[in-house]
Amino acid sequence: MEKWFVYALRSLYDGNLYIGISRNSSRRLQAHNKGVTRSTKSRRPFVLIYQESCSSRNEAREKEKFYKSGKGREFLKNLGSPVAQPVVAGGC
Repeated sequence: MEKWFVYALRSLYDGNLYIGISRNSSRRLQAHNKGVTRSTKSRRPFVLIYQESCSSRNEAREKEKFYKSGKGREFLKNLGSPVAQPVVAGGC
């Protein structure tokens, strides 16, 4: 099984969150910051504020759904400033 990651980015432009999944979150962050991703192109730049490793794509999708929910967004919001807080690595 390949390892997947659910990740959260914070826009330094408007402060909003973007939550997604990828097998390589650092490469995905670069794509977001280069403007390759249409949905985030206008909100660049981004910083990685959270990532969590998962053992499957399905597991990562379930975590992504949670972090896009009210409780999940509240958890991410409570992480604080992206500059002051290191990336938190959790596990599924």
